Parts: sequence; structure tokens; C-alpha cells
Amino acid sequence: MTTERRPPLRAEYRAFQELTTRWADNDSYGHMNNVVHYALFDTAVNHWLIRHVGLDIHSSPVIGLVVESGCRYFGEMGYPDLVTAGLRVARLGNSSVVYEVGLFRNGDESASASGFFTHVYVDRESKRPQPLASEWRNALEALLQPPESAL
Repeated sequence: MTTERRPPLRAEYRAFQELTTRWADNDSYGHMNNVVHYALFDTAVNHWLIRHVGLDIHSSPVIGLVVESGCRYFGEMGYPDLVTAGLRVARLGNSSVVYEVGLFRNGDESASASGFFTHVYVDRESKRPQPLASEWRNALEALLQPPESAL
């Protein structure tokens, strides 16, 4: 695997969520600790699911479990930066979704970090995989489409 990759651009994502950094996000080196990037990815995806497909994190019968994740870092972020998370879907399976998230610092057009994680959707009680409901699939398909600027 090559370590040289270009940072993704805002225009490559379909949905956006502004997120604020916190003082506690900075580590002793003066920039945002790497674990915070993963928390921002998770926040962006779950916020989108709550707003667009009606996910109820306390009582929905189906929940997403993270089975794989990764992150590439391209530039520093830290408090008091404003971060915009760009969201897209790389793969939509029967019961799984691969989400890709770009983190953009203070209006930058190139991501400071980009990551992915795979959710497998399971029954809340049995933890057995469940097919995505049609309303979820329809909403998620919109995130698969290329951005208008790329057409």
C-alpha cells in the first residue's frame, strides 16, 4: 500500500455537517489527537442517519456495528478550528454500508483527514445482520451519486 495519496476535495462528498472542536481535543503536541478524528467520523454519520432516515439511537430495532475503520491524515487540526465533515457512501451492500468521511478545517477545500468505516446493520437484540430497509437504502443511494460539480 502506498503512503502517498492526495487529500480528497469537498466537491467529492455529497452531504456536509459542521462540527466544532473542543479544548480537550488537543493533545500535548498542540494538535487534535488522532482518536478525535474517529469520533468526528462517527458523529457525522450518526447525525446524518438521525436526520435523514430517522435512526433512533435508543430504540431503533436495527443498529449499525462498526466492523472496520481507517484514517489518513493530511494536515493538522485543533481547537478552535471549525471542522466540516463531508460524507459519502463507497459501498452499499445488503446489510452493510462503507461510509467515507472527509474532515475539512476552517473552510479548506482539501481534507485535513479522510477516513472510512464499515457498518453492518444488525438486529438490536440478536446482533444478527439485517437487510437495509428500503427507506434507508433509498436515502443512502443518494450519497453514492457523484457530486453535481463532477458531472
